[in-house]
Amino acid sequence: MGSFSLWHWLIVLLIVVLVFGTKKLRNMGGDVGGAVKEFKKAMKDGQVDSEGGKVVEGEVTDKTKE
Repeated sequence: MGSFSLWHWLIVLLIVVLVFGTKKLRNMGGDVGGAVKEFKKAMKDGQVDSEGGKVVEGEVTDKTKE
């Protein structure tokens, strides 16, 4: 009951290709890639916290204990 071997994964891949076809899989991969790219772009453009303000990233240069 361990992990699947390489042959198991190749057989699963072959069945998936036969069921869906290469064109549909290529389109699905492109859609997923586009979604990931848009998500990364949105994360980089501007982050908004839960109160609606912008999150400012910076470096702490002086720290004091109180």
